[in-house]
Amino acid sequence: MSEAFTTVREGDLDLLIIVDHASAHVPDDIDLGIDPALLREHIAIDIGVAEVSQLLAAQLNCSAILAGISRLVIDLNREEDAPGLLPVMSDGHAIPGNRDADLAERMRRFHHPYHKQGAAMLDGMTSPFILSVHSFTPRLASDPAQQRPWDIGILYNQDDRAARIAIPMLEAAGLNVGDQLPYSGQLLNATMNRHAEANGIPYLGIEMRQDLVADAAGQRRFADLLGPIVLECRNRLS
Repeated sequence: MSEAFTTVREGDLDLLIIVDHASAHVPDDIDLGIDPALLREHIAIDIGVAEVSQLLAAQLNCSAILAGISRLVIDLNREEDAPGLLPVMSDGHAIPGNRDADLAERMRRFHHPYHKQGAAMLDGMTSPFILSVHSFTPRLASDPAQQRPWDIGILYNQDDRAARIAIPMLEAAGLNVGDQLPYSGQLLNATMNRHAEANGIPYLGIEMRQDLVADAAGQRRFADLLGPIVLECRNRLS
């Protein structure tokens, strides 16, 4: 058992669900210096992703790796030399406990074990496919005028093979789909760059709008919508 991650193993399908921001947990020996209420907000956790991912793992008979700590402790979806690894500000909120934090220790304790486990799970697959699951807030406190109308976003860097399959299927299901929105995978794609693109492994990166997956009904709806689409991508590309 690792404090850096939890794993779900529901079957033998060569498909790994990776969930970088699945948890709001802050270990007892780490003081971020923030109001604990912020740990329920999007700056600390991608709301709904853990539940949707667990439903998908059961539906698709596959495995998943979910982060065991908050992105405010260390952001697992950042390159090892990225300035945002230990955020000192997030959507207008100061994170004072990170100003003098020991980056090397948090890397050793959380970042390295998480990515080592993900790589090991992929190494055990003959023909792997990755689903990367994130969620986005419909409104940023630091930029309230920004419009974020999409139900789901599809992100990628250079490898858009699964995106080209998934986007029309999601649109046909009635979703408002953002292609490289609300973020661009050419800028924010560290985990997929590392585990997928660097190794030629096909993948689908999704961003679900958080208010649509904030409760059990929304989580089930998205899992039911995504399951067949993810499986189609995997079957066509792996």
